Amino acid sequence: MIWNYKELFIRGIWVTLALTLVGYIGGIMLGLLIGLGKLSKKKWIYYPSKYYVDFFRGTPLLVQILLIHLAVIPTIFGQSLGYFVSGATALMLNCAAYNAEIIRAGIQSIDKGQMEAARSLGMPHKLAMRHIILPQALRRMIPPFGNELIALLKDSSLVTVIAANDLLYAGKIVAGAYNRFWEPYITVAVLYLFLTFLFTRVIAYTEKRFSNSYVPRQRRRMFTFGRPTGGSS
Repeated sequence: MIWNYKELFIRGIWVTLALTLVGYIGGIMLGLLIGLGKLSKKKWIYYPSKYYVDFFRGTPLLVQILLIHLAVIPTIFGQSLGYFVSGATALMLNCAAYNAEIIRAGIQSIDKGQMEAARSLGMPHKLAMRHIILPQALRRMIPPFGNELIALLKDSSLVTVIAANDLLYAGKIVAGAYNRFWEPYITVAVLYLFLTFLFTRVIAYTEKRFSNSYVPRQRRRMFTFGRPTGGSS
């Protein structure tokens, strides 16, 4: 049963990965701007950022997907641009709200003395934020960023409500064709589990790589005729 629709499942994997990565990368970039906006002392920057986060964190992602696909994009462009544009946009906007809070909390966790020391040396605020505060905060942001990536991967299955050819859509097609539900949906669950496992391994390596205790592995010295090259006899 599953083998007969293997191409549909393979395409569903690629669509799921594409939606997740596009939504996540866009969510990080937009979330950085919104997170910095929530730290701004200017009200015309702070309040729009705050209301953005409140709206996208306080409403269901499913409603956001339907609203963007059926109302927002057709109103702006005059027609629908397809499930991928709508789905990726909804995932990006939703992810940006959560990433903004991660970034805001990460920056605020850095001791204020870091910024004061940088400013006392004559460094502008933007330069100090980019070279002093953000690199330190990034180490603390990696674990929650990883959790958000895993959550977004699973939440991407909601895009199937607008006929996206993702993994869950493949399972629904097989279930409808054979009127059997155990095999297709367990297959979908296993494939999501496999993707989650891969992402978890990448996140674990990234956390280790950027941890304070990380020590780079020394390169092995090349040996020639039993002696290290460049060494004395």
